Amino acid sequence: MAPKMAKGDAPEASVVSIDVGTSSVRTLLFEGLGHERPGAGAHLGYEVETTADGGVEVGADRLAALVVAGIDAIHERLNVEGLRPSAVACCTFWHNVLGVDADGRPTTPVLHPFDTRSSAAALELGERIDARQQHQRTGCILHASYLPAKLLWLSEVNPSAFRATRRWMSVGEYLYLKLLGTAACSTSMVSGSGLWNQRENRYDGELLGALPIEPVQLAPVDEMDRPASNLRVDYRSRWPLLDGIPWYPALGDGACNNVGSGCTTVDRYALMVGTSGAMRVVSETAPSGIPEGLWCYRVDRKRYLLGGALSNGGGVYDWMKRNLALPSSDDEIEAKLAGMPPGSHGLTLLPFFAGERSPGWRAEARAAICGLSTHTSSVEILRAALESVALRFREIEELMTAGFGEPREVVASGSALLHSRAWTQMMADALGRRVVTCLEHEASARGAALLSLERLGIIADVGGVSARLGQAFHPVPDHRRVYDLQLEQQRKLYARIFGKGTGLENPPSR
Repeated sequence: MAPKMAKGDAPEASVVSIDVGTSSVRTLLFEGLGHERPGAGAHLGYEVETTADGGVEVGADRLAALVVAGIDAIHERLNVEGLRPSAVACCTFWHNVLGVDADGRPTTPVLHPFDTRSSAAALELGERIDARQQHQRTGCILHASYLPAKLLWLSEVNPSAFRATRRWMSVGEYLYLKLLGTAACSTSMVSGSGLWNQRENRYDGELLGALPIEPVQLAPVDEMDRPASNLRVDYRSRWPLLDGIPWYPALGDGACNNVGSGCTTVDRYALMVGTSGAMRVVSETAPSGIPEGLWCYRVDRKRYLLGGALSNGGGVYDWMKRNLALPSSDDEIEAKLAGMPPGSHGLTLLPFFAGERSPGWRAEARAAICGLSTHTSSVEILRAALESVALRFREIEELMTAGFGEPREVVASGSALLHSRAWTQMMADALGRRVVTCLEHEASARGAALLSLERLGIIADVGGVSARLGQAFHPVPDHRRVYDLQLEQQRKLYARIFGKGTGLENPPSR
């Protein structure tokens, strides 16, 4: 469908996009049909706080301060150019939660999706409700990544903060509460919480009944997806060009990544590898069933997002670079990786440095390397690690194709993957599919902007707006047998350590 322009709005229409990722905050400006204005905004990195027992968290006000600094930077650019945008869009990482008290102050830090401290709480919930039926209703596994386990865990380990909490919310809601005075929430964000019934578009009553919270402590259903427009007094004079325009509630960054990379139909899978990783497909038809091991969220009220996610994506590459004696030059590393035949390292590696999400959903899982010898080099370990991540994506892809059909292509995005041609080729070989790179370097922020333009009526349908694509990587037929063998060895090692099946089928003992 061709994009439809509202009279007088294009090509001058523009959107400020705020992207709160798992390691940085970005503010960007998109014009027309999702064209990024170079040099506008800011890119501000941050590090999460970790604990030895699996905690991963960040202060809510720390993130808010980064967002304010990023908006300062982009507002200065708007002011210099005399440009008033049509809207503000926002996307944040999914599956996060914090509590706020009656005065809107945080009672907890923002709990990160990689926080695994609530693993036992997830198992406890599995004893209270039917995990398979809950998965089919909410699209989410009973796992430490999601809010049900996090909330139950918090009630047990920090009862005073739990009692002081008036409302539980995502970091996007908290940002809007700080800046606009209203904790605006989207269907997209709540759909990835584990609390939402995907088919009925409401909170799941059975799940809430198993938790020590009340529906009034969550975002009101009848207010979801409503934009705010009036900044709080202290920000109104600071950002006058952003006051009085729609601020659309934060969307899940994975949903926005699909839209921003042009993957809005069931025949085009999105493969994203940043710090973490995911493979996803958009459908406007409700799935007849959600395959075990995969999840189902919402892009918005009319679009579903299905797929699988890894806690271990580019983070695995970063770990190897920090801890192995690799060549100091990235070019030299890349050349050595590209020159090494698949599987020639003789290693079997499970890349669960941050636990496992799809498809086994074992939060307590940890990385393992089998086959090391005195002759093994650091680059061989790195190659084995990158291949192992590619094979985890193949596990997801096989479940997706069985449930949703064969894709005509896979579109790859994410800085971790696209900085390595060798790794992208490994992905194509492991999947046995053509992988096309996406040249939209800020695909999630772009997707949020495009969905806002659709809401404004400037675009008739985001599916009619294409993304810029780059090089196609084709699978090498002779490599298929090697990766088949590696996958078999990986599955055997997985079964030996963790047992067969997924976390739904065979939960580990407590």
